[in-house]
Amino acid sequence: MSDLVPLSLTVNGVEVHLECGPAEMLADVLRVRLGLTGTKVGCGEAECGACTVLVDDLPVLSCSYPALKAQGRSVVTIEGLASADAMHPLQQAFIVYGAVQCGYCIPGQIMTAAALLRHNPDPAPHEIREALKDTLCRCAGYLRIEQAIQAAAHNLRTGEPVAGPEAAAWEGGRVIGSTQPRPDARAKVTGRAVFTDDLAFVGMLHGRALRAGVPHAVLKRLDVSRARTLPGVRAVLVAEDIPGDRNHGLVVRDWPVLVGVGERVRTVGDAVALVAADTREAADRALEVIQADYEPLPVVSDPVQARCSDAPRLHRDGNLLKHIKVRKGDVDQGLSEAQVVLERTFHTPITEHAFMEPECSVARPLANGRMEVYVGSQIPYADREQIAASLGVPQESVRVIGMLIGGGFGGKEDITGQIHAALLARATGLPVKVLYDRHESLLVHAKRHATQIRVTLGARRDGTLLAVQTELHGDTGAYASLGDKVMTRATTHSAGPYAVPHVRADCYAMYTNNPPAGAFRGFGVTQSCFAIESVMDELAADLGMDPIDLRRRNALRVGMKTNTGQRLTESVGLVDCIDRVEAELRRRVDGNPFLARSVPEAPMRRRAWGFAVAYKNTGLGGGAPDKAGAQVELHEDGSLEVRTASAEIGQGLVTVLQMIASEEMGVPLERVRVLLSDTDLTPDGGPTTASRQTFVAGNAVLHAARNLRLAAAATAAERFDCPPGDVRFVEGLAQVGERRVPLGTIAGWMRAEGRQPRSDYEYWAPETQPLGSGGDIHFAFSFAAQAAEVEVDRETGEVRVLQVIAANDVGRALNPLGLQGQVEGGVMMGIGSALTEEFIVEQGVVYTDRLARYRMPSIVHTPEITSIVVEHPVSSGPYGAKGVGEIVSIPTPPAITNAIFNACGVRVRRLPVDQDWLVRQLAEGSAR
Repeated sequence: MSDLVPLSLTVNGVEVHLECGPAEMLADVLRVRLGLTGTKVGCGEAECGACTVLVDDLPVLSCSYPALKAQGRSVVTIEGLASADAMHPLQQAFIVYGAVQCGYCIPGQIMTAAALLRHNPDPAPHEIREALKDTLCRCAGYLRIEQAIQAAAHNLRTGEPVAGPEAAAWEGGRVIGSTQPRPDARAKVTGRAVFTDDLAFVGMLHGRALRAGVPHAVLKRLDVSRARTLPGVRAVLVAEDIPGDRNHGLVVRDWPVLVGVGERVRTVGDAVALVAADTREAADRALEVIQADYEPLPVVSDPVQARCSDAPRLHRDGNLLKHIKVRKGDVDQGLSEAQVVLERTFHTPITEHAFMEPECSVARPLANGRMEVYVGSQIPYADREQIAASLGVPQESVRVIGMLIGGGFGGKEDITGQIHAALLARATGLPVKVLYDRHESLLVHAKRHATQIRVTLGARRDGTLLAVQTELHGDTGAYASLGDKVMTRATTHSAGPYAVPHVRADCYAMYTNNPPAGAFRGFGVTQSCFAIESVMDELAADLGMDPIDLRRRNALRVGMKTNTGQRLTESVGLVDCIDRVEAELRRRVDGNPFLARSVPEAPMRRRAWGFAVAYKNTGLGGGAPDKAGAQVELHEDGSLEVRTASAEIGQGLVTVLQMIASEEMGVPLERVRVLLSDTDLTPDGGPTTASRQTFVAGNAVLHAARNLRLAAAATAAERFDCPPGDVRFVEGLAQVGERRVPLGTIAGWMRAEGRQPRSDYEYWAPETQPLGSGGDIHFAFSFAAQAAEVEVDRETGEVRVLQVIAANDVGRALNPLGLQGQVEGGVMMGIGSALTEEFIVEQGVVYTDRLARYRMPSIVHTPEITSIVVEHPVSSGPYGAKGVGEIVSIPTPPAITNAIFNACGVRVRRLPVDQDWLVRQLAEGSAR
């Protein structure tokens, strides 16, 4: 092409000469032209920092840095940071300090830190935060990152080895309970980790979707004829080209793959046409010439409006997805007996997952007629089912291969580009990549439900709760997604983790013309916890009680019944969490921590602490079958392979499964490989949701490993002529007295005898009952208590979170390093929910269509976080463990908003806290 310009530069010490166009960014040259895919693109708008590389030792955002600006310069990427002999100290430190979770942002974090240390070899914490303030981590391991940078700096100055935190193994165990780094961390810190967008196949095309861009309308005309004639375009598809099901959905099949002519658009992200082309640019040009005419329809913009009798009907059966009910006792009687009754209404907004890795799917048709789809998905078997249905083929004709996932938080459970990629690959006979840019990602994938929650609470003057009545309206958006399940959890948890004799809850999960809402960390409980914990604080104030004492008085304990009538028989650590947080709080603060304190150097600022508690179910519950399959195989080299189709989204599942297999088989940890999420090679592990994988998939691996151990012991016993119980497995060896044989040898013996050295196990979680049955709707709960200290600027309305003390009853901590990362990341996500995050939609039109318009916390917002691990083991969990991924973030928002009230007297009932509103309330002396 005539506009190509010669470009010469040095990349990782190697001279490179090529030609590129004036519009090509440095990230494109590095990733596509040179294959250096360690540099990640998270936003394409110079906002997230994932794409950071060094140009002449200075950090630049390569997604927006024109490649021609690098003419004659030296570029270093994450692949070039390490020497031939060893990793860079930063890479080592990020591993041992547990700074790596999903890993997508890590190259950008490390390269930004490398630039800092080259110019400042001994940075103070505030200098680290200043340098990394624009490099985002949605897993929010900011404290781990800061500590890792400090450790690397110390190594570079002194030569002393990088040493991370340690923890002893669980008593009686060998591995469980010890601190273990992630097995995938090395690949993630060196740039060798492969995410879906890093894949390239010969002849691969680029797929794009034309989005409606209107919130509610009938598609009257669609003309794709001109697009089909453009150079480089290989296929243009419309709804009539779909050979199978035209709708998809995890529970209700109501989400259209493509909207056809004469059909209804229900949200701006609905797709009306697909294009596959030789390049992404050619596909974009084709989208631009497609002509679509719409007949606008009235917009339903919130769930309360959706329930009105005169609201437009969005679906055949109306706007109500589900009316969810909880009934316990007689609420009218309870309220009549109460000496204090409070009624308050709360609002929470739509929020965005903002995972660093945008959605990407690659579909590849095979010569045998099957279709392979590569994708980072939280539910690979559900993907297979829905892809096959739209292709009109049996499920066995589709193979879903799970890739590394750059963050999920629930946002990668629904179908996004998987079906579109498969349809285009089928039409062209070539591999097709469908990669969302951040704009498309924000428009399309499901969000956190916006809610309106009214709480009526009755109590005696001694603080004993008598009745709680809640009414919830949940905005499930245009399509069902997991709205039924999410709002059910919001409802069942809406009276809090308290023993209340009379409970009534009604939830209306409503369709609107907003983007669909589905799973998000906390799964509805985040919203209802904010409401009930705010009212509990108001009750304490009205009664003149200590807010901690009020919660302790009413807290659930073993033997009590939950608000759905379930009797708790074990593993109820709520009071322990409350006591441990209170003890730490009293140690730090003289006097009443909930009274406002002035800041001597800043007269307009006030500080105070707030408190909140929470609980959250582990597993699907509600009578849903909850199971996971796993295989554990012993190879003749003595290594183990664990296989299950459970997704690793940064939460540390690979490490946990590796540790369980190592513990049970006596094989060194580094000799255990974990293969996840391949529907051809791994049994179904179920969805990565509801804090269930450690419990359910962990149990599947535990039982599979134990059965394999028994089989291996029986084989060894035959050769040693001893009872199987005499055989011990230690460090990869089978031992009987002084006799030892490698486990790999036993694998060979088993194969020679015609037996596979493999164990398959399908674990079924304890049975649960449907809501309203009066039985156990969940098999386990996790509990938490948090105290947060805030500083409020009465002049500007700025709120800073200074400290958080978080106690979490996790059953049993299997890997303290991974657990710490979950706690810190959860607290940070909770801070965002409280103070900054809102996905703004007005009359169905998305305003937050760029990452720059979504305010999530960065490293500069990170408070001091103290994690207290409370262990009340659950007998059915692996080594007593239960869920932890969600509970850590749920009590944070109300702990913060309660602290705000204590600091300045303004009660927050709508999230996030708006600074301008707060200033007005302070001036007017009123509450929101």
